[in-house]
Amino acid sequence: MTTFALDTNVVSRLLQNSESALSRLKAETGKGNTLILPPIVYYEVKRGLLAVNATNQQKLFEALCRKLYIGNMTIAEWDTASKIYADLRRQGTPIEDADVFIAAFCIVGKYTLITGNIKHFSRIKDLELLTLEL
Repeated sequence: MTTFALDTNVVSRLLQNSESALSRLKAETGKGNTLILPPIVYYEVKRGLLAVNATNQQKLFEALCRKLYIGNMTIAEWDTASKIYADLRRQGTPIEDADVFIAAFCIVGKYTLITGNIKHFSRIKDLELLTLEL
């Protein structure tokens, strides 16, 4: 059994009622696997919806959140995030902090990240990825 963590871009597509994203997500995560929402993804989605007063999508998001476990970040995730950031910066390929936090959350929890943003995440060592074409 695998636990899949949803990236922000995947949640956004689900809130847009993307049939292709929903069907692919169901196909990839079936068979008793679990879905989880990284806390940074919750923040990114919630702030975006509040900023544009998207009340219908806020209701959809709240319904989705009631069905998913929303994770927490501990010192282990923050330490892992710090190492990821330092490694990428030394390589000259830094990425946004939110993506670093999402990756650290997944690495520490041994979750597979479902994302449409393979460009950034593929550079992070030890991160399990499942690409969802969006």
